[in-house]
Amino acid sequence: MTTDPSASDGPGPKLAAEDAKLLVLARSARLRAYVPDGSVSQGAALRDTDGRTYIAATLGLARADLAISALRAAIAAAVSSGARRFEAAAIVTGEPTSAATGSGGESTSAATGSVDGLTADDRATLAEFGPGVPVFLAGPDGALRARTTS
Repeated sequence: MTTDPSASDGPGPKLAAEDAKLLVLARSARLRAYVPDGSVSQGAALRDTDGRTYIAATLGLARADLAISALRAAIAAAVSSGARRFEAAAIVTGEPTSAATGSGGESTSAATGSVDGLTADDRATLAEFGPGVPVFLAGPDGALRARTTS
């Protein structure tokens, strides 16, 4: 995973308009997350190769093994609609940036096993439908923190 500060609001290239839209949609989806236990809320947006966008939020449940991440919920919605290939995804998380840092400079949360909000299960699920899908990762304010691929 690489952090791409040039794609942020600072100087240099900006996100493409369609990718920035994914972050806006993911941020709005996060507000609808169901996390009664106070766990991390996320919103995700996923664009298929036909340009259709699917959004979803975290579904946290009393039984943690039944919980569904926002990205996996968005993938399920897309696949249920017939999509099988994806152009890009965005995840907005309420998870604070951890003090721990992974080998690639990305922040890693011990509590969720995620890298800036993207878990290994999320990555594997997205990769099932093709490698190299860009994933934009943002904090609760919608500001881009990192970019990675499936």
